[in-house]
Amino acid sequence: MKKTANIGITGMTCAACSNRIERMLNRVDGVSAHVNLALEKAKVDYDDQKIRPADLSEKIEKLGYGVASSRVELSITGMTCASCATRIEKGLNRLPGIRSAVVNLTTESAMVDYQPGFTEPEAMIEKINKLGYHAAMKKDRTEGMKKQEVRRKRNQLILSSVLSFPLLLTMAAHLPFYHGPEPMLLMNPWVQFVLASIVQFYIGWPFYNGAIRALLNKSANMDVLIALGTSAAYFYSVVQTVRYQIANVHHPSLYYETSAVLITLVLLGKYLETLAKRQTTTAISELMNLQAKVATRIERGAEKRVPIDQVKVGDVLRVRPGEKIPVDGIVVEGDSAVDESMITGESLPVMKRQGDALIGATVNTTGSFLMKAEKVGKDTALAGIVRIVEEAQGSKAPIQRLADNISGIFVPIVTVIALVVFIVWFAGIQPGQWDMALAASISVLVIACPCALGLATPTSIMVGTGKAAEHGILFKGGEYLETTHHLQSIMFDKTGTLTNGKPEVTDVVLFGSLSRVELLKLAAAAERASEHPLGRAITAAYTGDDLPKAEQFEAHMGMGASATVSGKRVVIGTRRLMSREGITFHQALDDALRLESEGKTVMFASVDSTFAGLLAVADTIKESSVAAINALKARGISVYMVTGDNQRTAEAIAKKVGIDHVFAEVLPEDKAAKVRELQDQGLSVAMVGDGINDAPALAVADIGMAIGTGTDVAIEAADVTLVGGDLLHVTKALELSKKTMHNIRQNLFWALFYNTIGIPVAALGLLAPWVAGAAMAFSSVSVVANSLRLKRMRV
Repeated sequence: MKKTANIGITGMTCAACSNRIERMLNRVDGVSAHVNLALEKAKVDYDDQKIRPADLSEKIEKLGYGVASSRVELSITGMTCASCATRIEKGLNRLPGIRSAVVNLTTESAMVDYQPGFTEPEAMIEKINKLGYHAAMKKDRTEGMKKQEVRRKRNQLILSSVLSFPLLLTMAAHLPFYHGPEPMLLMNPWVQFVLASIVQFYIGWPFYNGAIRALLNKSANMDVLIALGTSAAYFYSVVQTVRYQIANVHHPSLYYETSAVLITLVLLGKYLETLAKRQTTTAISELMNLQAKVATRIERGAEKRVPIDQVKVGDVLRVRPGEKIPVDGIVVEGDSAVDESMITGESLPVMKRQGDALIGATVNTTGSFLMKAEKVGKDTALAGIVRIVEEAQGSKAPIQRLADNISGIFVPIVTVIALVVFIVWFAGIQPGQWDMALAASISVLVIACPCALGLATPTSIMVGTGKAAEHGILFKGGEYLETTHHLQSIMFDKTGTLTNGKPEVTDVVLFGSLSRVELLKLAAAAERASEHPLGRAITAAYTGDDLPKAEQFEAHMGMGASATVSGKRVVIGTRRLMSREGITFHQALDDALRLESEGKTVMFASVDSTFAGLLAVADTIKESSVAAINALKARGISVYMVTGDNQRTAEAIAKKVGIDHVFAEVLPEDKAAKVRELQDQGLSVAMVGDGINDAPALAVADIGMAIGTGTDVAIEAADVTLVGGDLLHVTKALELSKKTMHNIRQNLFWALFYNTIGIPVAALGLLAPWVAGAAMAFSSVSVVANSLRLKRMRV
């Protein structure tokens, strides 16, 4: 059975690391993997019949990297003895990705170490509940562990800086413009040796560890370059220190400050990079923070506040004004206006009455109501949005292949270049002089680190998809983010996409003595019992509270309905129904034809056998449709509409929204064929739809865009989801794609520019090693900082 895991990986330092892990995983039978350096995650599709999660972790660890683990504490009720605790422990340890599970009967809790991606706390809770107990999340420590890692890096940087600063002073003392006091104690080679050794082997040990593991696996990464460069400077200085002691050399050439300052600068770059990368993932954190933390559950007629993770499907919840709706569900009692802007982008609150659907994390604004929970935990709309954004941020765009190919051969080439530079300087430019040969080769090794190249694409993808999510646009992967800005034509489904998908009364034409309100009141009362969409549209058109009760309701199949309202016989329907009832309506034919030419369905109404007027019903065009179509045409994109309506109705709708190309009377199964027609003309095509019958066309199109208010099937088949249904999101998606790809190209240019310019300059001896180290650190930070600019872009 195919499964997907997002595995956190520790120890990666550059693109060479991520490429190596990716190649190794993809060589395993039944495995397809993409490794993201910026997220420090691997998205792995694997066949659990061919390989176990533990085997995947073991292969990653054999390469010298770590598999990230998290710890969660669960509270458990229902245990009565030690055998209960043992049973739960065994059940948890059978789950994939569980490293250890310890259940404490006394505290009624379980402490579980697990690998996110293979399993999640929800699966643990579900397992415990299936065993007959009840579990809930007590405390997730993942975020705390991330903060602890940042603190560790900060402390390492501080210690390294404190030890390196005295060595930096010794270097400054040799500069011609330095006029400060000479630190005589620090001039002693043995003092420098002690300070540099702590930095080199205590603080810098992770570089050696990573380099050794990489070389043992016949690969090379940033650690190899840093270890080579700093070791060359350090061990050359050690030799000079020994000569100072034994051969009584008065002024030995020492490079202790070079090795120590290089390590400090690399740590500074990594620390700043970590802080910056945390900002690239704020979209996920912000989405998660939208969720309500507690809910008010009705238990035996009483209200009880419970944590959100204890809410189950079927629970009845009370939601008061100002509170967030805890989970997805429906209104069972009461009504209120709900602010859904954070999910759908709809600025105005939406009125919710009994039977209406509710989205978790939206805000109740006015009334108090009862709701029934229908989707909880990972099944809610918000969880689905978070999942899509996480998957998109962990994916690769095709443009990243360039960076991957370059970084795969980069480190070995740079190592050879550094060796050649050393030989040229030592044997040719300054024969027998170690100093400049060593400095130039170290500078080449250090400035050529491929960190920036590895971060160039994924950081932009992470920020771009996060920014898109803020606007209600969910890209399912980096490849779709890249493809979207290449679109040449866009095909729109009509019903529910260009239109609201709900028939509404658009025109009332009077022919008798009744006023508009009186006719609507009688018609709405008569249609109240009707199940027909047109009947419901008429009932919804009357907004008063004094709707009378209808009696003797009768539905006339295919023609309309009749009923007695307040002692009056009301008949609403087609011409045929009017003729059958013997009602004269010829005076309304011109208006009826005019309304029908506009694509509207016209119903005739009579009261007590006297013709009273016309009611025109139409599926109204969305407010955003015209603006969206005009914006797309302004970008040079050809726009098409596809519908099953007759040609006259379809052209009437298309004319209103400004679409020139119409495919009318198209059967649902033929929509995909229309997409292929355009693709056969060499066009890159997007399909925008919302229904089940749009799913094949969404899948066939180069980019399928599903309206988020549509069906789950359409959303699943699409590459991009427009959460709120606002068609202006289509143009925003194009703009986001364009700006993100521009940002990626900038990153790749500067990452390659640093190395293209830096390596020759360093090889010529014009770049001191510590300056090269600073430039290398700055290159990585600048690439991430440039990606963060996307957070401020306007769309």
